[in-house]
Amino acid sequence: MDTFKNLRLPACALLVLLPASAHAQIKGEIGRASDVIIEGSILEPVKLQINDENKLTGLIKAPDGFKVDVFARDLVNPRMLAVSNAGILYVTRRAVGDVVMLKDVDGDGKADGAETVASRPGMHGIAFDGDKVFLVSIHDVYTADVKEDGTFGPLTRIINDLPDAGQHANRTLGIGPDDMLYISSGSTCNECQEDNPENAALLRASKDGKSRTIFASGLRNTIGFDWEPTSGALYGVDHGIDWLGDDVQIEELNLLEQGKKYGWPYVYGKSGLNPHIDPPEGISLQDWARQSSEPLLGYTPHSAPMQMAFYDGNAFPEDYRGDAFIAMRGSWNRRPPSGYEVVRIDFENGKPVAFERFLEGFLLQQENGKYGYLGRLTGVAVGMDGALFVADDSNGIVYRVHYEGRQKASAENAEAIPNVVAEKPASKIALDLIEAKEAQAIAFRSAFAADQPIPLQYSADGDNASPALEWESGPEGTKSYVVIVDDPDADKPKPFTHWVAYDIPGDVIKLREGMSGTPILQEPKGLKQGANSMGSIGYTGPKPPVGDPAHHYHFQVFALDVETLGIDPGAMREDVLKAMAGHVLSKGEIVGTFEQKAAN
Repeated sequence: MDTFKNLRLPACALLVLLPASAHAQIKGEIGRASDVIIEGSILEPVKLQINDENKLTGLIKAPDGFKVDVFARDLVNPRMLAVSNAGILYVTRRAVGDVVMLKDVDGDGKADGAETVASRPGMHGIAFDGDKVFLVSIHDVYTADVKEDGTFGPLTRIINDLPDAGQHANRTLGIGPDDMLYISSGSTCNECQEDNPENAALLRASKDGKSRTIFASGLRNTIGFDWEPTSGALYGVDHGIDWLGDDVQIEELNLLEQGKKYGWPYVYGKSGLNPHIDPPEGISLQDWARQSSEPLLGYTPHSAPMQMAFYDGNAFPEDYRGDAFIAMRGSWNRRPPSGYEVVRIDFENGKPVAFERFLEGFLLQQENGKYGYLGRLTGVAVGMDGALFVADDSNGIVYRVHYEGRQKASAENAEAIPNVVAEKPASKIALDLIEAKEAQAIAFRSAFAADQPIPLQYSADGDNASPALEWESGPEGTKSYVVIVDDPDADKPKPFTHWVAYDIPGDVIKLREGMSGTPILQEPKGLKQGANSMGSIGYTGPKPPVGDPAHHYHFQVFALDVETLGIDPGAMREDVLKAMAGHVLSKGEIVGTFEQKAAN
């Protein structure tokens, strides 16, 4: 309909967990057995439809000199956008389950038509790498050749085991400056303890799909991420937790770095403590906050950040170059509503300094206070001509934003984005790096015989359960043990570390099968677990690339003369080895093998 005046909208619902003040803020004592007051809102604006394109774009507010036009419409559910090397715009449609090509051959600023070029259920993320395209659905990553006419060749599935999606099924991906594939895997829930460490994380995979690790964790749902053009730093915008209040939690702009965690689900924003959920026993909310990276900037809570793209064109004014655009889909859990806009992040000297609104007017309020929206914005992409494309998945529209003013950025030759991800240098297994005070080796036993295959249940594709281990008591003076499992046959990193366990009490000489993956165990009491090379905590089973000969897995035990290494749970192998130096009384190992068989 073309008018908002006489629209009927649903009544607003208000959820009150406990009596609260007029402002939806957390109040009370936060920690184990929290005693707090939280007020939250459900306010869902109604969808508005305006068929007249001039009326529609006339309601959208952009900075002076910018013009907004409809590039394509009637697309049902356009989500993520990407522009190929040939300058063609593509859009994924999650609800339809396909990818649509939108060509503008005559250059009139409008798509000539929409052609489906790929189709799989739940298709969402898209990224181009030269004449290849990568696509991601809920569980799967595909690649295909891009033909001269812009259509895609047959899809080849390179990953088929991304974790279950739950609440956040919208996978996205990108190709990093390190020539690796980055995949966003959102949490299954609003706030919970995930049983799969690949949820609520950003994954890093080889472009053939044969290997992947957790790049960053504690990310509730970072759909939008991109690399800053001059520094190569990776930035992402994460969705805040719902039901913490109208003005809690901010949408986070994070500098995403390898091995870092970002708070979720226990910590939000600037070290805010979630009163509803506690970390595993032995770790406090304050501990988790101390070990997590805080956001660099925050935006209005519940705005729902979606795709993010740095501006590298020269059609906008000079001060836009190197800034980032983010589509904000809009709230349902805030009064008044937030989002329903495109925002710009102002970067100065390669660093973010402030959020600014760029496109507004998609959220409208009538005299009786009810709200309606013209669009829920999801995708952003920069065209080869410097225009900005914006997708609205509610009314099926893709907009094109161009600049008509005189002051534009000078044309520059684009430089390659620098790679800031440093691969760890090749190293030896822990046993060869640590000297023991006594030459006598510790006898070590496991659920498999020495130099024999490791049973399937202990592999990543089996039950991913740690095998039972047992060793003879260390020499006199032993006060604790360390267990480290290394695979020196891995390509990167070398070795690939599958388990780091430390502060094992000195009277413990066996570990049961299937140890928990929590940072601190209650049985054996006080045992701490570090980060493995997968990027998770605790044990991760063998998973060598298909086609590799059998890898050798060194299960190593060290007897120490100290009760504790004095380092936090979740430590890296190198930190544990450094803390162990000078304290190892004796050591031992048992080696098992594992070969990944191709699926029939």
